Amino acid sequence: MTGMYPLKFKPILKTVVWGGDKIAAFKQLQTDRDHIGESWEISAIPGQESVVAEGSWAGRSIGELTRMYKGLLVGQHVYEQSGDLFPLLAKFIDAESDLSIQVHPNDSLAYVRHGGARGKAEMWYVICAKPGARLVSGITKSFTPQEYEDLVTEGRITEVIASHEVAPGDVFFLPPGRIHAIGGGCFVAEIQQTSDITYRIYDYNRPGLDGKPRELHTELAKDAIDYTVYPDYRTAYEPRKNEPVELVSCPCFTTEIWDMEKPVRRNLTRMDSFLILMCVGGEGVLEDSEPRFQYGEDGQILCDAAGKPLAGPTRGHRIPIRQGETVLIPATSKGIRLIPAEGTGLRILASYIR
Repeated sequence: MTGMYPLKFKPILKTVVWGGDKIAAFKQLQTDRDHIGESWEISAIPGQESVVAEGSWAGRSIGELTRMYKGLLVGQHVYEQSGDLFPLLAKFIDAESDLSIQVHPNDSLAYVRHGGARGKAEMWYVICAKPGARLVSGITKSFTPQEYEDLVTEGRITEVIASHEVAPGDVFFLPPGRIHAIGGGCFVAEIQQTSDITYRIYDYNRPGLDGKPRELHTELAKDAIDYTVYPDYRTAYEPRKNEPVELVSCPCFTTEIWDMEKPVRRNLTRMDSFLILMCVGGEGVLEDSEPRFQYGEDGQILCDAAGKPLAGPTRGHRIPIRQGETVLIPATSKGIRLIPAEGTGLRILASYIR
């Protein structure tokens, strides 16, 4: 065994009724599939786990690696909180038409209702958008749970949701309880907790791919919604070149944007977390420095009397990275360096757990 290294995974492509035609081109994939609405880049959802695409761990799932390497892969403090379930899901979403209006439960509600499952906090970064394209986030007026039921029954819920015209670079943070939807013409990157629990509030009375109306979760959503009206639902930030800019920071994840025109180095020795790098523009080279470990005959990492892994000499890796690719940097990495290709720049969404 040769130690840990930056991991690329095979994308999990989702065909959906609202899907478009941008994901394959964005990721430079050859496929004859239509209506690809999502590419799950890193997923630990049971039954839909990402599989390593290359290197000595090719063919292994993210779940296998998390169970095997625990804090060495995800970070010790992350493993203490999340256990064997890799805690984040990263995806690209291409909406040719409007997605359903929905809401997600928080951790405590999901735990009680869904057998110990997690809730879902998430964020969107707009990669591109057609003129006039919009995202739904939040509500424009306060209403009661009973009024909410009436609005859904009467088909008037769209009268009280907050709709925002968007442009590339816009960011929205969606804590549990916030009503939201991706509108047609939006192409976004999404970071979320590892959870597939969605309560569908309204779906424009359209049929699914099977020709039947999709189920609504009116009663479940009623207790999950945050009925507070907030002054602004868009996340403000100041773009800067060649340095990390924080977009979102919450207990579930922190996400930064790195917009680079020259090489940028990031020291990771104190992070104690994995790092997800989603390339949303340009191309370049990723270098990292990773300690080797000492392994026993059974393939397990050897530890000293205090339980600390026995490390060997540090080595480096150098891999290409381009638009549409996602790379997982293990928590053992001591640092990375990103080198943009000349004339293209490199734009990265970087996510970790603080």
